[in-house]
Amino acid sequence: MLGFLQRPVVVTADINLNVVALTAVGLLSRLWQLAYPRAVVFDEVYYGQYISFYMKRIFFLDGSGPPFGHMLLALGGYLGGFDGNFLWNRIGAEYSTNVPVWSLRLLPALAGALSVPMAYQIVWELGFSHCAAVGAALLILIENALITQSRLMLLESALIFFNLLAVLSYLKFSNSQKHGPFSPSWWFWLILTGVACACAVGIKYVGVFTYLLVLGVAAVHAWHLIGDQTLSNVRVLCHLLARAVALLVIPVLVYLLFFYVHLLLLCRSGPHDQIMSSAFQASLEGGLARITQGQPLEVAYGSQVTLKNAFGQPVPCWLHSHQSTYPVIYENGRGSSHQQQVTCYPFKDVNNWWIVKDPGRHQLVVNNPPRPVRHGDIVQLAHGMTTRLLNTHDVAAPLSPHSQEVSCYIDYNVSMPAQNLWRLDIVNRESDTDVWKTIVSEVRFVHVNTSAVLKLSGAPLPDWGFRQLEVVGEQLSRGYHGSTVWSVEEHRYGRSQEQKERELELHSPTQTDVSRNLSFMARFSELQWRMLTVRSDDSEHKYSSTPLDWVMLDTNIAYWLHPRTSAQIHLLGNIVIWASASLATLVYALLFIWYLFRRRRRVCDLPEDCWLRWALAGALCAGGWAVNYVPFFMMEKTLFLYHYLPALTFQILLLPVVLEHVSDHLCRSPVN
Repeated sequence: MLGFLQRPVVVTADINLNVVALTAVGLLSRLWQLAYPRAVVFDEVYYGQYISFYMKRIFFLDGSGPPFGHMLLALGGYLGGFDGNFLWNRIGAEYSTNVPVWSLRLLPALAGALSVPMAYQIVWELGFSHCAAVGAALLILIENALITQSRLMLLESALIFFNLLAVLSYLKFSNSQKHGPFSPSWWFWLILTGVACACAVGIKYVGVFTYLLVLGVAAVHAWHLIGDQTLSNVRVLCHLLARAVALLVIPVLVYLLFFYVHLLLLCRSGPHDQIMSSAFQASLEGGLARITQGQPLEVAYGSQVTLKNAFGQPVPCWLHSHQSTYPVIYENGRGSSHQQQVTCYPFKDVNNWWIVKDPGRHQLVVNNPPRPVRHGDIVQLAHGMTTRLLNTHDVAAPLSPHSQEVSCYIDYNVSMPAQNLWRLDIVNRESDTDVWKTIVSEVRFVHVNTSAVLKLSGAPLPDWGFRQLEVVGEQLSRGYHGSTVWSVEEHRYGRSQEQKERELELHSPTQTDVSRNLSFMARFSELQWRMLTVRSDDSEHKYSSTPLDWVMLDTNIAYWLHPRTSAQIHLLGNIVIWASASLATLVYALLFIWYLFRRRRRVCDLPEDCWLRWALAGALCAGGWAVNYVPFFMMEKTLFLYHYLPALTFQILLLPVVLEHVSDHLCRSPVN
């Protein structure tokens, strides 16, 4: 029983010294003097502010991509003890002593360094020689642009790392399929493929291109698996379910996990809150949460409310009115009703308050007990400061002549009767008896007389409207659009019937305590939608370029200039590598088409195993280049040279593959 004590315990391991050496050299090239320059370099000014937000746990919104990449950079700051106190306002600004520059740049540098041995492993797993694998790794190692990008606080090196990890993991899984399906290593590489794909997408949305590439290759392999007559139906079903869980379900769960951690960390109100809904803002500490704390949940007749438009474009704004009236005659000669103006105002103001009135009663206070307003109820909206009722009629809106003017009704004793009845339509209701709720409910106001719906057109009014945004009545359509949806942000129960007392009441806080925490999925859905739809700055940049400029390296980017010594950092690739990689891609495409035509004629120039290896290498390397390059031709955004680096990495992997193929199969002398 204790015999194992009589013999030494021996552990054997196969160590590939090529991988060890490449890893060491990769680390040296990326980590040596990593803290130089100790100044803000190009887009570090952009990502640095988000790191500071993480350190201070302040919510932010970045439409450039999901939060995983930002969290990786913030992790470097956390490990270095960064407190977030630095003003990221200028490229070239010297970092203060509290900024751990080396730590902030560490994770991108590690990702860039580990991409070197990973390139070796990918080419080796594809079935090519050690010489070709070493060649691919060395090309990744010495490529100028990849070195530059990975030594700074930027995301491209991390994106490339997870792209390569996804491909490598799938290749290892595919190769283990031949020897030990459903073994621990088989499961490990399959699950790691899904996790790596999720990480790539979690860093930048363009990571989805590599994810789709891997899914495509996996789908082809699964199709061949279905046709394998040596496998039972149950075995085939198990294979398909395993792939579906690992490559579809797990990536979604990991992607959700990124947002869960992101929202867990960023729990405080910040400068980016206003673009979010009132419910989202109220879930953050400070800001709107401080204002809305203690508000009644259910809107009742007599409630005093502010109504925020759900669209948030061109800016977040609230339904508003004031004493000024529409001009009798507009500049274009059209006439108006000369009624009191109703607009959408992008600032907090006492004129944003409205009172929900029961059309059958004159009182503007809440009964005891309160009578809640429900979906489908007919209401009037009285402007809090003027008590005039929200109205629309068959008069053209000032800037949208095909829509109706919205006003607060003034009785001029002319033949223009009031039309101030509105039907409440709760868009996100669970039943037709739902109660209108503060912050939670998304509502539309449908005009009873004309069936027009209250809508924010978003057009800024002229000077007579104080440049506030136009509100119109538009014929009700079945489609949902945020410009027609409103939510109650601030709410109190009105207690004063007298106008003077009510005006004082509008400025006082409420005390009723109601909790209004959004679920994670609700916050995730809103945040993801805002990230996908937020308008980015598409203005031309001094160093912007087009995809056609990238292939032959007709562009570069000046990243940094030393103010005294004129030392510079430029993002500039190695022209020999870029041109050779482009030529290799062209040669591969021509050879692949040639072989395909020949095989169609029943002429097999390559043995079957060589052909499959050649096709798989093209699918992953040439395909990886194509899916990470071609979509940029269809993107309407400001593009830079660094956007090409993920595609370039796959193209570099193809270069030694093509060279070895040409050497082994095209330049080989025929045997006599």
